[in-house]
Amino acid sequence: MSSSDPTPPGELAVSSGQAPPGELAVSSGQAPPGELAVSSGQAPPGELAWFAALCDDDTTALGDPSASLPSSWAHCRDITIAAERAGFDSILLPSGYALGIDAVTFAAAVATVTQRIRLLVAVRVGEMWPPQLARQLASLAEIVGTRPDGAGRLLVNIISSDLPGITMESGARYERTAETMAVLRSLLAGLPIDHHGAHLDLTLDPPRLAAETRPAPPLYFGGLSEPARQAAAEQADVYLMWPDTQEVVAEIIDDMTCRAAAHGRTLRFGYRVHVVVRETDDEARSAADDLVAAVTAPAGDAIRNRSLDARSVGVARQAELRGNADADGFVEEHLWTGIGRARSGCGAAIVGDPGQVASKISAYVDMGIESFILSGYPHAEEAERFGRLVMPLLRS
Repeated sequence: MSSSDPTPPGELAVSSGQAPPGELAVSSGQAPPGELAVSSGQAPPGELAWFAALCDDDTTALGDPSASLPSSWAHCRDITIAAERAGFDSILLPSGYALGIDAVTFAAAVATVTQRIRLLVAVRVGEMWPPQLARQLASLAEIVGTRPDGAGRLLVNIISSDLPGITMESGARYERTAETMAVLRSLLAGLPIDHHGAHLDLTLDPPRLAAETRPAPPLYFGGLSEPARQAAAEQADVYLMWPDTQEVVAEIIDDMTCRAAAHGRTLRFGYRVHVVVRETDDEARSAADDLVAAVTAPAGDAIRNRSLDARSVGVARQAELRGNADADGFVEEHLWTGIGRARSGCGAAIVGDPGQVASKISAYVDMGIESFILSGYPHAEEAERFGRLVMPLLRS
């Protein structure tokens, strides 16, 4: 699926009209008494995803080792099942070099105990030879299969990683990543390749399974640096971004739209953010404060610095947001940066009551965000809570 393709049937539709059964619509009519009308304008198709904590990063209290919920097959399986039951369209299966469970292996297993939810599998492309990765993903696509509506269940999140022990200059690494995305897209669509680039030199036929499971799964990819943006403009289907102010999000969307257009392409846009929702705004703020109550400055530094992306441009921007926040950690209405005290990467959360959270999501939709990858601690419990409190407000 290319970036210009419509959302596959059965994914999250955000619309001012009547949504098909089981899809998500942002209502343009009057909300029931006491509820919030989410949007008055028509919004584009989209996708709601949850997060499976494969990298030993689930907890009931950040910064408190005794509250940790280590990754295991059973624990992460239960998160995925909870997300499917809550009505999420897909779930991100993250990948780390040293921690947690392998995303591809987990996806193959969890596909057999789920029916509908799509699996957004993160792959660290610097650690895999592209033909082998294509064969692995083609095999996974066959195992994962399709949803009841016929849409393929496999999605791929590309991570521009180094080969362990070998550090490439970022510009060259992103060039290699862009070449890898081009090769993967062709091979997974069942097409032969004759690629002779600066980093990859390949002439070969596609995996047999790929020819039987076309079209290729969409490629999700993110990064704020100049070479990352260029790689995304050239090859990504969905450009992912971490939390930021609405003003900056709009600037990024405009920039990436122009970059992609220069290559004759269009991009879909995704937003990765934590969420803390409770029955009232006061309860949500209290829950957010409780989540980081055990985080000391040294503990927070240690958590952030152990990540492989601790010095990236995106992580630096998350730290800047924390520095610009008010005394309560909010950098703009309902966008709380306090969670970033103990998180590397995605470092902010939407915090509020159900109507406020739904309204914030709707505001991003109106800006052009089509895919949302949400998370909350602990993940299984918070998936259920979001499904119960917020999903009904986003359905027509």
